[in-house]
Amino acid sequence: MANFIPKRSEKEVISMRISTDKLAAIDGKAAQYGISRNEFINQCIDFALQNLEDEENK
Repeated sequence: MANFIPKRSEKEVISMRISTDKLAAIDGKAAQYGISRNEFINQCIDFALQNLEDEENK
């Protein structure tokens, strides 16, 4: 069995402006999946970055 080694991930607190409609949609989806708003936004950003087409690949 593998050993569990807790690691602290580097995170930075930021501030951003977002429309109230978009925030409501984000909060609704986060609640639907049972995760925090922060975790939902982070996963959305990860997905977008991993699936973003680079200019070089066009």
